[in-house]
Amino acid sequence: MRITRNAVTPTCAICERTLLLGERVTRYAPDGRDALVDVCPLCQEAAQNHGWVKEGSPSTPTVAADRRRGRGRGLGKLFEPRRPPGAEPVAAEPILRRLSEPELAVVDAADAFNASDYRRTVGGIAKSLGEPRASIVTLSGSNADLVVTVVWDISWYQYRISPGAVQPVRLAERGHDPSELDRAFTSWNARVQDDGRVVPEIARL
Repeated sequence: MRITRNAVTPTCAICERTLLLGERVTRYAPDGRDALVDVCPLCQEAAQNHGWVKEGSPSTPTVAADRRRGRGRGLGKLFEPRRPPGAEPVAAEPILRRLSEPELAVVDAADAFNASDYRRTVGGIAKSLGEPRASIVTLSGSNADLVVTVVWDISWYQYRISPGAVQPVRLAERGHDPSELDRAFTSWNARVQDDGRVVPEIARL
């Protein structure tokens, strides 16, 4: 079931999470001079790292033209994933050598998610809602896309992983009732650490 966003519902321009009532947000201009967008507290560092100009800033630096490809809903997709400082792959080289191709794809998908800003979003939500359940599923078909699903009792998010794409990680679906999820995505084969990193169970073999 696809959850559509009501135009009047405020969302974070980076992680696309629906902002909670009364949640403090900061407004930024993505290219330094056009319309302002809302950014949640978890994503403010990411906005600054990518050159967004904070509302009321005395300076208006120029942002490269290739970052001006969209507004609103697509803003979070403009960024290349960056591995957070100190982040490590979810599986060591000796383990990787023992894994099958499908298992390696799952490990690569986890690494891609963990290198994205969505990791911080999941970690922030987990601080409020507790530890979620998670799965990493390879989609059928000729493409090699995978889906990372993160589920709490009152909320769920799905992230599409497209290896080799310009933007390999994107928020694909989200909802409030876990029963909306197809059963294919509810075989929990991963865990979520306190910082939001997704670790597939196979990585601990």
